[in-house]
Amino acid sequence: MLTLFTNSSAMSSTNSMNRANAALSTAMERLGTGKRINSAADDAAGLQIATRLEGQSRGMSVAKDNITKATAMLQTAEGAFDEVSNIMFRMKDLATQAADATSTSPEDQKAMQAEFDALNSELGNIMDNTAYGSEKLLAASGGKLGAAMNFQIGATAGESLQVDLSGQLTATASAITTLASGTLASGASGMITSVTDALNAVGEIRSALGANINRLGHTAANLANMKDNTDLGLGNIRDADFAKEGSQMSRQQMLMQSSQMMLKQSNGMGQMVLGMLG
Repeated sequence: MLTLFTNSSAMSSTNSMNRANAALSTAMERLGTGKRINSAADDAAGLQIATRLEGQSRGMSVAKDNITKATAMLQTAEGAFDEVSNIMFRMKDLATQAADATSTSPEDQKAMQAEFDALNSELGNIMDNTAYGSEKLLAASGGKLGAAMNFQIGATAGESLQVDLSGQLTATASAITTLASGTLASGASGMITSVTDALNAVGEIRSALGANINRLGHTAANLANMKDNTDLGLGNIRDADFAKEGSQMSRQQMLMQSSQMMLKQSNGMGQMVLGMLG
């Protein structure tokens, strides 16, 4: 039916062009941002899932940084105790030498005691001044290892690691204090025992440090695996498929062009009505 007031062909072409334009805008937005979901209207359920996954992924990224810093701190402490062990080996050598009858001359005893005292001073320096960042690690009062430490190693509150080396640190500090109070001239044999006990205390805390460092290494590996798979799931939901969106953009561009051509033709229908009246 030909009318002047209602042009159904023009309305149909206009509606088709508007739908193609909306779809084209969506495809171009997704290609421009690289994301399939740019607002809640794009996929309400998908946005909720993607938001949760992104929060988990970001939390795991921070946890990975926490593990790296925790490992570095524990390795700093373990490295310090490694040097403490080396010093104690030399102290035991001196005590063993001083206990021998061939090293009892005053000159020998004086030289060995001077080195022993110097080593003792360095032990105190290591215990008092070893730090990670600005925080002391091994100090008898206020040292980081002197109290239980909580490391956040995951994205949820329950994923934490508590390391308590306070008992081993106290035993080590006490053993080192015993060394500082002894002299080789009057108690070399006893000093051999004291150094041996101190070495055992250092070995115990080094073993605990090493165990926790190894555990953090496994935790980091597992966390990296979880983060990779979480990011993969997030990408499947959120990321745009460029091949699909590119094809969609081309299709909608052609639909818009064809709709525009048909709209032009539909607008010419009014001229046909006027021709019939001529």
